[in-house]
Amino acid sequence: MINTGKHLQRRTFLRGLGTAVALPFLDAMVPANAYANRLTKKLAPRRMAFAYVPNGVIMEAYRPSTPGTDFEITRILEPIAAYKKDMLVFSGLTHNNGRALGDGPGDHARAAASYLTGVHPKKTAGADIKNGISVDQVAAMGIGDQTRFASIELGTEPGRLAGNCDSGYSCAYSNSISWRGETSPNPPEINPRLVFERLFGSADQPSDPATRARMKSYKKSILDFVQEDTQSLMGTLGPTDKRKMDEYLYAVRDIEKRIESQEKNGEVEITPDIERPAGVPADFAEHVKLMFDMMTIAFQADLTRVSTFMYGREGSNRTYRPIGVSGAHHGMTHHRGDATLIEDITKINVHHMELFRYFLDRLASIEEGDGRLLDNMMAVYGSGISDGNKHWHHDLPVLMVGGAGGTLETGRHLAYSNEEPLTNLYLALLDRVGVPTDTLGDATGKLEHLADL
Repeated sequence: MINTGKHLQRRTFLRGLGTAVALPFLDAMVPANAYANRLTKKLAPRRMAFAYVPNGVIMEAYRPSTPGTDFEITRILEPIAAYKKDMLVFSGLTHNNGRALGDGPGDHARAAASYLTGVHPKKTAGADIKNGISVDQVAAMGIGDQTRFASIELGTEPGRLAGNCDSGYSCAYSNSISWRGETSPNPPEINPRLVFERLFGSADQPSDPATRARMKSYKKSILDFVQEDTQSLMGTLGPTDKRKMDEYLYAVRDIEKRIESQEKNGEVEITPDIERPAGVPADFAEHVKLMFDMMTIAFQADLTRVSTFMYGREGSNRTYRPIGVSGAHHGMTHHRGDATLIEDITKINVHHMELFRYFLDRLASIEEGDGRLLDNMMAVYGSGISDGNKHWHHDLPVLMVGGAGGTLETGRHLAYSNEEPLTNLYLALLDRVGVPTDTLGDATGKLEHLADL
């Protein structure tokens, strides 16, 4: 790491008309003194991201059979094999509150609602919904004041927050994994344009629709509006920081161009009965990649340290024709042992993991201090259902990639008893982002063995 001797504030923005572009972590943000390396680790924050896949997975193609460091890379894990030393694969973690517990059918709604909360949602299709606060929002309340956005919630499928979506359970449960309170879900934003404008719009961005339309008619990149600030800053940076800034600004512009390209496609069908709004990519993989790119940019620029992403709402019946699967996802998970359906679901599971690898590649490609952005991440991937055919809520498919600032011993498969609450893992993660707590849903204590061999 090269330090130029010039100290730049971590919360510096490039500003222009209706635009505020935060900066990535630069060497110039570290004072030039004997404690620079130690300070770099302190300044580089720890972040948490949760990526949720609906309908469970084919566990036989996912779960390693060997615990410890010599665990095998299964078919579904194969796309992220390059990150074996950076990952923790968990077996035996359970969400008891995802089970019926006397409420009858509705496993998909309960799976999503309990995934980050550990709470059994009230069975209702009316306005009297009740769940619990989710781990991401506990973190957001504890550290959200240190960033521009306390958290961001993203997804790919539109969903209602009212009405009956699963056997008497409100749609709010199936469509949200993030809850800021018992009665307050945080529905994910699915439109990349709206996410981009939220991340890079300034606090004094015009609210008048006519003014905003006029700005858009300029046909300029948001980087054009901050060009003067950019040129001024670049003249003060050392060669390493200039390269970092070039890479960062290129990534911002690349996202912007891809969004513009997708907006030209207009409205297309997303499922048999729901139309996708203009601006949302027709291609699922491109949609996911855009969202992961914006999550990465948000972490890189320290716009937020907490994020959730839903590949699809729980119970999703999306089809995956680009990978050769024409059947509806949820329907196929009730395969009853049909080998053809099991193979198609496995292909979907692998595809989802391939897209997660894209996110990991982006995080690993970004230098932060003397390491990578990934080294300061806790990127959790999983589902609130294990076996989709049986609607099981034990031995959930959950893994985590990232070093949490060096506080984890990664590169292992950790096997716990089948009734170890998943919320115990979340308590341990909250410790690592500086928000310690002893309570979350049905947690019984902080998950052990994350930092020891």
